Amino acid sequence: MPASPALIEKLDSLPKHRLAEVEDFVDFIRQRDQDRTTVRSAGAVSMPAFAAVWENTEDDAYDAV
Repeated sequence: MPASPALIEKLDSLPKHRLAEVEDFVDFIRQRDQDRTTVRSAGAVSMPAFAAVWENTEDDAYDAV
């Protein structure tokens, strides 16, 4: 999605050292989103492997706790 003209105008009005901060923040947000996606994907992939451990009659008593 391209940046809005209003956002571009705001960025253009910032001093260079503030632009560096904005860029760092954008990088942080992108990395955080990527990390969350990775964690969710790893969780989804591991579910079948753990299903055999989690779904067993021997541990049914713990489900009621």
